[in-house]
Amino acid sequence: MALLEVRALTRRFGERIVLDTIDFDLETGRIAVLVGPNGSGKSTLLRCVAGAERADEGEVRLDGRILDETHPDIREAVAVGLDDIDFFADLSVAEHLELLSFAHGGRDRDGVDRVITEFGLEPARDQLPATLSSGQRRRLALASCFVRPRRLLILDEPEQRLDTVGLSRLTTRLLREKEAGVAVLMASHDADLVAAVADERIEMGE
Repeated sequence: MALLEVRALTRRFGERIVLDTIDFDLETGRIAVLVGPNGSGKSTLLRCVAGAERADEGEVRLDGRILDETHPDIREAVAVGLDDIDFFADLSVAEHLELLSFAHGGRDRDGVDRVITEFGLEPARDQLPATLSSGQRRRLALASCFVRPRRLLILDEPEQRLDTVGLSRLTTRLLREKEAGVAVLMASHDADLVAAVADERIEMGE
């Protein structure tokens, strides 16, 4: 049985059908990438799968059970990096990541330090989110996914605002996620990243 099952997912905005009975499965240790032009429904699909937005029809199952983002088991299994992530305004980069790790059962302080180093956030570890550049904020959003337990990782265009070094680090991390048995569902416009990591491509807007 696939880890993630999406069945007949449909989302409408007025008379416009953005998602039209979308079906796919995703197994552990595989990366599926949504590809397609802007406005094709990639972000909407990710938000519906993650539970950040409610579909009009269809269902999403994780391990055979309806994916309810409010259930503790689901929150422990799914890490989500969408473009509208919020940060704790009064916490530094390191404090933010430590709190997220602790809140999801993490007790490995060294693990937080490794993620900070991996995403090039060491120079900004004591800064507040409001003082970060857009690229640093994007790296912090990604780092927030990797300091917590996860079996399914959902990312919306994680390459945005990353420089060449950041993109290389992201590619390496995604391949490591796959090796660790994590299922990854993501949207991307970067052809090189898609070629490097994707096991499956889901064409949107056809």
